[in-house]
Amino acid sequence: MTKEEIDAFFTTGVSGHVFSLALRVLVTILIFYIGTKLIKLLLKVVQKSMEKAKAEKGVITFVISFLRVALYVVLGFMIASRLGVDAASIVALLGSAGVAIGLAIQGSLSNFAGGVLILLLKPFKVGDYIIDSTGKEGFVSEIQIFYTKLQTPDNRLVVLPNGNLANNSITNVTAERTRRIDIPVQISYGSDIETAKECLMDMLRENQYTLKENVMQVVVDALEDSGVKLNVRFWCKSSDYWPAKWDVTEKVKLTLDANKVEIPFPQVDVHMR
Repeated sequence: MTKEEIDAFFTTGVSGHVFSLALRVLVTILIFYIGTKLIKLLLKVVQKSMEKAKAEKGVITFVISFLRVALYVVLGFMIASRLGVDAASIVALLGSAGVAIGLAIQGSLSNFAGGVLILLLKPFKVGDYIIDSTGKEGFVSEIQIFYTKLQTPDNRLVVLPNGNLANNSITNVTAERTRRIDIPVQISYGSDIETAKECLMDMLRENQYTLKENVMQVVVDALEDSGVKLNVRFWCKSSDYWPAKWDVTEKVKLTLDANKVEIPFPQVDVHMR
């Protein structure tokens, strides 16, 4: 190769390759920018469409999360193909590594399957108050692809794997419209049981939280060492559970005091010889 040919290669060939590479990188950046914008736009359209169709919030969150991951994977394949990477080689590589990847992310796959089961079977939905098998509890704020988020009454965020929720027992506290509340209270053996029962029943009938169409009871539950144990039982709306429990508990004490019914306290007799 002559000096003139070498000079021509470096002046035309190298510059041509550099220009081609720079152009390819620029187009790739443009594809990435436009692709991310289109993905965001598509996700907004899908979300608004599902909201208009009055789909549950949990279903919307799950679908949007799944679509976001899937669309970004497709965008990644497009960019790799544009950079000259053979798409068939990528698919073959992913296929050969599928077993290893499956073993590595089997927990995530279990959580994904759990999320699908939760949305299909609906043991709970966004807004419900649930308690899982480990005792963690709170209001369901989000149902995502792999995890469910709970907001506790004292404003803590609890993140639970969907696989565990789908495969273990769950208590859905707010699934039903009404709940029953039992408030135990002791009265002394010297107090009149009928008077205590009547005044407590009158209090339940007048209370703002008790559901008058449901059964209200004040019964003798046990005869204990320090007194007679009564059980004050009534029903309330699920949304009023804590206000009702606190209010009626306070009213029990005030009602018994007003009717001179004694509430005993533990006593110890000491005999001196």
